Amino acid sequence: MADHPAARTTPSSAAPGPGADAATVSVWAQGLDGIAYGGDYNPEQWPEDVWAEDVALMREAGVTFATVGVFSWVLVEPEEGVFDFAWLDRLVDLLHANGIRVVLGTPTAVPPAWFYRSHPDARVVTRDGVPLGFGSRGMVSPSAPAYRAAATRVARALAERYGTHPALALWHVHNEYGVPVAEDYSEHALHAFRDWLRARYGTLDELNARWGTTFWGQRYGDWEEVGLPAAAASVINPAERLDFARFSDHQLRACFVAERDAIRAHSDVPVTTNFMAFACESTDLWQWGREVDVVSNDHYLDAADPRNQVTLAQAADLTRSVAQGRPWFLMEHSTSAVNWQPRNVAKQPGELRRNSLQHIARGADAVGFFQWRASRSGAEKFHSAMLPHAGTGSRVWREVVEFGTDLERLAEVRGSRVRSRVAVLWDQESAWAQGLEWRPSVDVDAAERTAAWYRALWDDHVTVDFAHPSNDLASYALVVAPASYLLTADDAANLTRYVADGGTLVVSYFSGIVDEHDAVHAGGYGAPLRAALGLTVEEFAPLRAGDAVRVTWADDGGSHHELVADTWTDHLALEGADVVASYADGPAAGGPAVTRHAHGRGHGWYVSTRLDDDGLRAVLSAAYRDAGLTPGGANLGRDVEVVVRAGAEHDFTFVLNHGTEPASVPVTGDELLTGTPVDGWLKVPAGEVAVVRSSH
Repeated sequence: MADHPAARTTPSSAAPGPGADAATVSVWAQGLDGIAYGGDYNPEQWPEDVWAEDVALMREAGVTFATVGVFSWVLVEPEEGVFDFAWLDRLVDLLHANGIRVVLGTPTAVPPAWFYRSHPDARVVTRDGVPLGFGSRGMVSPSAPAYRAAATRVARALAERYGTHPALALWHVHNEYGVPVAEDYSEHALHAFRDWLRARYGTLDELNARWGTTFWGQRYGDWEEVGLPAAAASVINPAERLDFARFSDHQLRACFVAERDAIRAHSDVPVTTNFMAFACESTDLWQWGREVDVVSNDHYLDAADPRNQVTLAQAADLTRSVAQGRPWFLMEHSTSAVNWQPRNVAKQPGELRRNSLQHIARGADAVGFFQWRASRSGAEKFHSAMLPHAGTGSRVWREVVEFGTDLERLAEVRGSRVRSRVAVLWDQESAWAQGLEWRPSVDVDAAERTAAWYRALWDDHVTVDFAHPSNDLASYALVVAPASYLLTADDAANLTRYVADGGTLVVSYFSGIVDEHDAVHAGGYGAPLRAALGLTVEEFAPLRAGDAVRVTWADDGGSHHELVADTWTDHLALEGADVVASYADGPAAGGPAVTRHAHGRGHGWYVSTRLDDDGLRAVLSAAYRDAGLTPGGANLGRDVEVVVRAGAEHDFTFVLNHGTEPASVPVTGDELLTGTPVDGWLKVPAGEVAVVRSSH
């Protein structure tokens, strides 16, 4: 199993998982030098006479890897237990003969029709009791023994066949776990959930205590009475819902581990699966990062967001953080429009290049697209591709080829790392808990606040890491906690020590409210952070829809200015904290809105309302001073992004101009994409990117 459910495991990152031999499992895809370049290749959709053309065009574009086999279970195993590798042999050998490395997928996200016919009981059942059938993508019940056996069997067969093939660079297990379905309410899930709970709690008495089942007379007297949190007359016990989210993630991860271990018995090539940072809410990436050899991610722009370069950076920073700062693999993104959003906006000229280099700037050492050749049939026929329907005469194709040349010029960037002195806390379990029903306000959203604080830091040109509240935070001068609703006593103690030891902690509202069982902390709201923040939250005072409050900020010089906030306010009782800003009106009028508390050698800030972007920048500006930080880029435009990757001998400064006006950036060195020297100032045209190598 991926991890023992009996205790919450302290998240770490992408070291080889249990059972791995660290001496034989590589930490990077084998045989991929420089920045790897490629994408998903689905040749089974085309006659074999197209394959040679594809490979020739891959070489023209500078492609160095192709991901194959991800959706080909029925071709590899056309009948249960009967394998046909002839077509895949020809494909892998063709790629190898042309110097293109293979990322080999296990096709277990798409069980064949014969599997559904033989095992109809293995279908996923929705919370409303509806079985889901064949014809889409996504997996069957991860708790079904027949599925686990079949998935492991095909993974083992592939490893036996190709585990030592000289073209093999990386194993790609499954595809985007948790998408499109994460929770399963089938009979298989019911039995597995009871087993998981026994392992976690040991006895029914412990389960009853942790779930608070005396409320509404829910106490269990027999394990057979414990059910799934399916649709019911009213709200289901939130502790049960939270545990079911943990269980569902665990079951998906156990499927991955079963396939991974079957592969490792026959291959020393590293194993990964493609995450979807911040896009898939059902997977706890801190836990998943422990199980893969190489961290990889899929990312697709939100076409409706005019500043989606910020959320791209956020996803990339989380991915790098899950990888513990090590280089990571961008398995998928798009050359232009996707096909599954309400309005699929095409990328503008140069955006393919800029998006890709933004991922590299934030730690990726591989750039992949979905997919190589655009599909003529099926649900994704309108999804962009490296080789689009318009062919090699298209703008997209020209940009694909030009970008391959760019990556050749950036080969020496590989292996360098992004450094940061600021961390943003993210805990998926807390987000699960906060997102359940009957919270004080439906407008309080963990992902929204995290994105808002991240955006404020991005606008200040601050590069951040993400961290779990249990992590060692000593290397960070500033830690921001945008949404720590669920905070264990141990994690709160960790944050309190961080402040006492000289750190600066900024905590947003609705944090430190419940423990790991969604029970309010003894001592009241925010109790475990009381020492660090110097206050108690006496009562929540959320606002009505559309209401706003004014917050008066007192500057160091004695002057005052007003900020605007909405959604939420708190009634606070101060226990040593100083008032930095007060409510001018609203339900908490006259009370403190923003506070600062000296604790040990550090400071704890508390922001008790949802400030707008200007308000968040005001808080951060003051917190930077406490932390001894001077954000770079004060004279840069808001949409100019500067990120530094540090190598053994050189720094690589990425300058990405997402704006509409040229930008000038102070830097000295050699610009790698053009080969020109830079002496003091670099001018980057609108929409362009530069990468400057300089000595430490």
